[in-house]
Amino acid sequence: MAVRIRLRRQGRKKAPTYRIVVADGRSPRDGKFIEILGQYAPRAGEQAVQLDVARANYWLDNGAQPSDTVRSLLRKAGVLKARHETRLATKLAAKAVPVKE
Repeated sequence: MAVRIRLRRQGRKKAPTYRIVVADGRSPRDGKFIEILGQYAPRAGEQAVQLDVARANYWLDNGAQPSDTVRSLLRKAGVLKARHETRLATKLAAKAVPVKE
């Protein structure tokens, strides 16, 4: 099962809001999903994205692939940068050799 993090459309005509959901890649856009991670309201301005960062990181760690739009939203929210920095820090810490006295 290919798990995707993608948008699910909500709201009324001409006023869309989207839920950021984890779903099987084969299910339809507004169909069955596994978990809701947050909301995206493109017309809300500064407060457009509300996201559960811990759950997003959990799903990304377990192999879920974000869609292009969700990837850009995660980038704007700072999730991808924080993930990159923590992974880089652990890699550098593993490489560091303790100094023997």
